[in-house]
Amino acid sequence: MPKLILIDGSSYLYRAFHALPPLTNAQGEPTGALFGVVNMLRATLKAKPEYLAFVSDAPGPTFRDALYDQYKANRPPMPDDLRAQVEPMLAIVGALGFPILRVGGVEADDVIGTLAMQAHELGIEVEVSTGDKDMAQLVGPHVTLVNTMSNTVMDSNGVMEKFGVRPDQIIDFLALTGDAIDNVPGVPKCGPKTAAKWLAEYDSLDGVIANADKIGGKIGESLREALPRLPLSRELVTIKTDVPLEFGPTELAQRDADVAQLRELYTRYEFKAALKELDGQEPGIGHPAGGLPDGRPAPGIDQATAAGSPAAPDAALSAPGDYELVTTRPQFDAWLEKLRGAELIAFDTETTSIDAMRADIVGISLAVEPGKACYIPLGHDYPGAPKQLDREEVLAALKPVFEDPSRPKLGQHAKYDINILAHYGIAVQGLAHDSMLESYVWNATATRHDMDSLAKKYLGYETIKYEQVAGKGAKQISFSQVDLDTACRYAAEDADITLRLHHALWPKLESVPSLRDVYRDIEIPLVPVLAEMERRGVLIDGDELRRQSQQLGKRMLELQQQSYALAGREFNLDSPKQLQAVLFDELGLEAKLKTPTGQPSTNEEALEAIAETHELPRLILDYRGLAKLRSTYTDKLSGIVNPRTGRVHTSYHQGSVATGRISSSDPNLQNIPVRTEEGRRIRQAFIAPPGWKVMAADYSQIELRIMAHLSGDEGLLRAFHSGGDVHRATAAEVFGVAPEEITTNQRRAAKAINFGLMYGMSAFGLARQLGVERGEAGDYMGRYFSRYPGVRAFMDATREQAHRDGYVETIFGRRLYLENLNARNAGLRQGAERAAVNAPMQGSAADIIKRAMIAVATWLKDRDDAHMLMQVHDELVFEVRSEAIEEVRAAVVERMSGAAALAVPLLVDVGVGANWDEAH
Repeated sequence: MPKLILIDGSSYLYRAFHALPPLTNAQGEPTGALFGVVNMLRATLKAKPEYLAFVSDAPGPTFRDALYDQYKANRPPMPDDLRAQVEPMLAIVGALGFPILRVGGVEADDVIGTLAMQAHELGIEVEVSTGDKDMAQLVGPHVTLVNTMSNTVMDSNGVMEKFGVRPDQIIDFLALTGDAIDNVPGVPKCGPKTAAKWLAEYDSLDGVIANADKIGGKIGESLREALPRLPLSRELVTIKTDVPLEFGPTELAQRDADVAQLRELYTRYEFKAALKELDGQEPGIGHPAGGLPDGRPAPGIDQATAAGSPAAPDAALSAPGDYELVTTRPQFDAWLEKLRGAELIAFDTETTSIDAMRADIVGISLAVEPGKACYIPLGHDYPGAPKQLDREEVLAALKPVFEDPSRPKLGQHAKYDINILAHYGIAVQGLAHDSMLESYVWNATATRHDMDSLAKKYLGYETIKYEQVAGKGAKQISFSQVDLDTACRYAAEDADITLRLHHALWPKLESVPSLRDVYRDIEIPLVPVLAEMERRGVLIDGDELRRQSQQLGKRMLELQQQSYALAGREFNLDSPKQLQAVLFDELGLEAKLKTPTGQPSTNEEALEAIAETHELPRLILDYRGLAKLRSTYTDKLSGIVNPRTGRVHTSYHQGSVATGRISSSDPNLQNIPVRTEEGRRIRQAFIAPPGWKVMAADYSQIELRIMAHLSGDEGLLRAFHSGGDVHRATAAEVFGVAPEEITTNQRRAAKAINFGLMYGMSAFGLARQLGVERGEAGDYMGRYFSRYPGVRAFMDATREQAHRDGYVETIFGRRLYLENLNARNAGLRQGAERAAVNAPMQGSAADIIKRAMIAVATWLKDRDDAHMLMQVHDELVFEVRSEAIEEVRAAVVERMSGAAALAVPLLVDVGVGANWDEAH
């Protein structure tokens, strides 16, 4: 999606003023806040958004002053040192090419809110750069807040973590708490915790007002006294999203910078790093970014990349690199000799596509010592491109090196490069390290694990970005069109930084043997397994998908007609505005959830909340579910069949889920619904070739078995060792009746408890799931813990360990770090504790299936009658020659069952069929 970055200018200026020391230039003019703003703006421009704007308040009163004459009456006047920096700031902002927006009668927040909503409707991703808590009400699926001082991003989950309420509740939250700075009257003595508690119980400000007489104590009295003022408070804190503007989001492209004016301003205010950037010596290329003008790191501004950052373990690992462009045979031969004597070879490929199954190689970069690397161009074909070495000769010469398992190799996301080289007949052997996985195992949540982020965090080094050499958007060129000198600088850096990252990260892993073993014994051996699965792909029946698309379309049409009948008129089921009108204005249904703008929400959660009150919301949900299946799978899968292979190839990701689980994308094969008939039917299109069958092997209740193992609870262990139905056994314990007398509802309740406890479900959550009173659900849970005391002891001990260490561990020693364990907000703290209890189960299950995949792949290595195709949660999917089914079934079950030595059996269910649905 194209991106719009909206900068809250006032927030930028005040935050920079308070965060930075009171700097001055030689003339004694204050420059601290100005310096901070300039640095943040330069960082924004490096992100190269399609649209951007700097929004600040216009002089004069706003509509809020008319509503309440005491609005912002308590604000102190702007400090003189700060006021002196406003005009220079606006001059620099304009000279950089930012559109500057100042609209009279409203605040900057309202302009930002209006543009954010307009951009969202146009399919533009919005990033609001601010530190203002009020902006949290704008957060949604494609609207996030970015705090450039702390380098943090806040999405919907972040709002919930920070405030304890949903984004659509922020307005009501602010109305209750009030704002002393803006002089917004709220409820006296109502702090964030109380407001979040009330909104959790009553959902909205209107709900709180309606139930004010039920709230006791002095806080209840304060609430009742404040009732007349609350509507005004809500109006004051609500950001307008309908400000009449003479421009739209797509008119906010960056203008050409006024370099002469920038040079004059940067010189006057002594911004040396910015001046170097103007002269083409960008700090982000080849060496660490600068800090304050006097050489000190800038507090709160990109500290990880500041010169002398403690993130850099070794000055040599942050120094500029020395890179060689290899275009002659003597140069290449010299590098071949270096490879033959190297202790570790870092390698990277440059290609024509990020899709490894469709990409052609353009060049290879290599490094054998930090700071030195080469780039061998093989396919640059722009007009006037210099002569390059013959691709086939180079790859033939490198093949013995890459295929020698005794020569250790290193990559960054090496799976991609392994697949690229496989297209040219090179089967990479001896992968010893992957810097992406070193970071992921060391701390999965500390940072993203792409090279740019890792270099910034662990080396204090700002890498060259792809957009800097190839452009972006519609004007982006293929890497084969990049000139050789620029390509060398970018590509050789990749191999060099990969090697530097290894030197920074590997000692960390070696210092913790359990993490070293997870990395060495699970993650690294899994790389070639996933690479081979990706290359193999899965066979798709396109005719079957087309038939299903037609059936889904017919059913969607039926749902449309039924919806029209219920509404009494035709309307667009895909239009939130028309749906709002039908549900809430015409049918008079009560809206349970609101959008960030205070409108009744029609998202999935909102429709589920009212689905019991009227038939239409359920029909809309069904319609949307079918539409998603059609657009995501039945219409799409046939179109992404690879013409080279005739199969669909997903991409598996090792470094994206904190618990260690593998995810997949393009297409995501792990999200095909299995609980609906239409979802299951999609699996019928995943077929085997003639003479082959699809075989699916699925762990049975693996996380419950891990819970039994970790807790050591005698009752739970006994239930699994008996070989019977564990949910029926749990029901017998909880309800105190013989297993054969358990009713369907009792078993359902026991199943909800078994799985719910692992995810930290409360009595309230269980009551809602079972449709019973909270007290009854609490009784169920109490009886469960009395019958399974070991489970309670395990959960308590795990929470205690999490608070003590800041992380929990899987059976194999993978660490799962948790934020907010000591948060003051009870909701955030309890959420982190729930995650702490569940993470060992999820993480251990992830480790077990990875170990199983490695064991199965080793057994399959020399066979041509079976192939592992897919990994979906706790399931492995194979295609097997019909005559080999029984042998392969037995071998797979043996290896999956033996992937961990638990205190209970690891059971594996296996199915076989002509397609995935039959085998499941």
